[in-house]
Amino acid sequence: MTTIRQRRVGKGTEAAEDQPSEETNVKPDGKILSGPTGGKLWNILSVTVGGIVAISLGLLTSVYVATLHENDLWFSNIKEVEREISFRTECGLYYSYYKQMIQAASIQQGLHGLVYDNKTESVRTINILERMNVYQEVFLSILYRILPIQQYLEPVYFYIYTLFGLQAVYVIALYVTSWLLSGTWLSGLLAACWYITNRVDTTRVEFTIPLRENWALPFFAVQIAAITYLLRTHLQPVQERLTLMAVFIATFLFSLTWQFNQFMMLIQALALFILDCLDMLPTAKVTWLYVIQISGLLLVCVLQFFNSMILGSLLISFNVSVLIARAIQKNLKKGGLLNRLGKLILHVLLVMCLTLLINKFIKKILNLESDEHIFKFLKAKFGFGATRDFDANLYLCEEAFGLLPLNTFSRLSSTLLFYAYGFVLFLLTVAAVIVAFRNLSGSNQVQLKEKTEEYTVTLKPDAAYSLVHTVLFGCLALSTMRMKYLWTSHMCVFASFGLCSTEVWKLTLKCLHLYTSQRTQVIKYSIPIITLLYISFKFWPGIMDELSELREFYDPDTVELMNWIKSNTPNTAVFAGSMQLLAGVKLCTGRTLTNHPHYEDKNLRERTKQIYQIYAKRSPGDVYGILRSFGTDYVILEDSICYERRHSRGCRLRDLLDVANGHIMDGLGENEPDLKPSLYPRFCEEIKKNLPSYTMHFTRVFQNKTFHVYKLAKHK
Repeated sequence: MTTIRQRRVGKGTEAAEDQPSEETNVKPDGKILSGPTGGKLWNILSVTVGGIVAISLGLLTSVYVATLHENDLWFSNIKEVEREISFRTECGLYYSYYKQMIQAASIQQGLHGLVYDNKTESVRTINILERMNVYQEVFLSILYRILPIQQYLEPVYFYIYTLFGLQAVYVIALYVTSWLLSGTWLSGLLAACWYITNRVDTTRVEFTIPLRENWALPFFAVQIAAITYLLRTHLQPVQERLTLMAVFIATFLFSLTWQFNQFMMLIQALALFILDCLDMLPTAKVTWLYVIQISGLLLVCVLQFFNSMILGSLLISFNVSVLIARAIQKNLKKGGLLNRLGKLILHVLLVMCLTLLINKFIKKILNLESDEHIFKFLKAKFGFGATRDFDANLYLCEEAFGLLPLNTFSRLSSTLLFYAYGFVLFLLTVAAVIVAFRNLSGSNQVQLKEKTEEYTVTLKPDAAYSLVHTVLFGCLALSTMRMKYLWTSHMCVFASFGLCSTEVWKLTLKCLHLYTSQRTQVIKYSIPIITLLYISFKFWPGIMDELSELREFYDPDTVELMNWIKSNTPNTAVFAGSMQLLAGVKLCTGRTLTNHPHYEDKNLRERTKQIYQIYAKRSPGDVYGILRSFGTDYVILEDSICYERRHSRGCRLRDLLDVANGHIMDGLGENEPDLKPSLYPRFCEEIKKNLPSYTMHFTRVFQNKTFHVYKLAKHK
């Protein structure tokens, strides 16, 4: 425990009251059990009841989201092609590899098809296991093949039920984390209830099932729970080793299932770095966590056939830099306040410089450019110069990558979550500042202890980590809406822990000169119970209404398109079109694609930009030449993109292409002075006029209200 004074356990009432809540046998009514036997029995009973509640809530959450998914789509009643179309954009691409493994003649043949894939990107053979995080699909397909369940359960249900089952793991992990932090399972109950009632902002699993984050976040939550336990004081060596093993396994599974793992763990590493610099965490445990992050990522790198994007990650460079800098500056935590501040500034600068140098060196050696679009996006997003880069603007114009909308806070406030979170965050931030200042100044003198005896401020290592974790991920969520699910789930944990924490209420009451041990215990249990009652009465009717609302999947145009492709084109046909639609084409028809939504490859990004010239102002000859260079047999044009109205001017796909090509955008509004009118009309509009210059290259073979399919002529 980090504190501004050393506790004198067993001497006086103050020391006894200052013990952590989990070490005191207290009933919910505030009465302390007498005798060691009574205390042990109460602990066993409490853990048993708490465990049953955790598992029950996890299973209920799993059933809840599964029911919402069924009610929203009528999934059990729709056709197979409609089920597959419901896996939109990249979700369909990932699921297609599960389907491919299921349909393969053998497991070996299925794996060979993934390692030597020539249907995901035409005229190229790529290793899917290297490029994408699809080991979960491989594992699940093998499990489905070897288990005797084929007669009872369709492959798609085995897949979606696994994802919904992981939601149970997710909720249990959040519950346990909150319980560990506060010392009472009531806190876990409140965290789980908040997670469920704020479902719109805590998860999107029911409508984006195969998305990588839905696989990864449960393991991330397990890792945080294990770290929370690891940071407890007085762990036995066996407990510590087992906990480190749990952290490693959770870190490895999180890294294996999501391509953005390195960025999330970099934020986690920054939290550890900050707390270690402020002497708020044990250095030995922090070192172990750095090593676990590196080793977990390197193991994933090996499984992904030495994926260069992992080797060139900032996380590996940062963690190695921290370990090197710490070895150089051995006396970092000695000296007075000014001395230590000077050393810390030098340490931070050294780590930053080493990180950039190591990362630059690795990327130079590996010729790595896979993640450059992310840094271009970040540079443009935070105002370090405007950009005409097509890939960066594609992200900037998507709502998911914009700032967190303000109405998010009103929704979170309606469940009292945001109010509780703000209260706990303020108190613990003040406590953290005081403790950090005391640690840096080395003010542990007896005189100071005596002067501050009444207002002693403490912050346990696990609570300190939770605080910095939530602040850093909160900043990420505020800047990028898609990442809010990493923050809001932990917000439930953090707020519930604070409301059920002896330390938080003790600090509050001492500041108000109202502190007594009995009063703290009463508030610690009554406030969460009142909050739970409020949530139950306010949101239970809404949840019941939501579960009774029945809808049905309806997308006849896409269904008609997929059925036509399966019936009227050869199995070897190559299709070009938008990334999102082509993922569905691969899943529903098995045809070869020119491009797809998994964007973490420079060659694919350049290829996608070229394919998208079908929506730009280019000549029919240019477009035909581009498409044929990728082996295209058919091109699908979508009216929803060609005549897009979803985005404002400047963010429509056709506008991004015009700007990237140096052409003036359509419609009223300003254009940059160096943009010029195009010599050609927009291809997707002009091709529908059946002019000779177009019909010599393209023949329309399918049309409905949404899609137009053209077959490319094969000129000698």
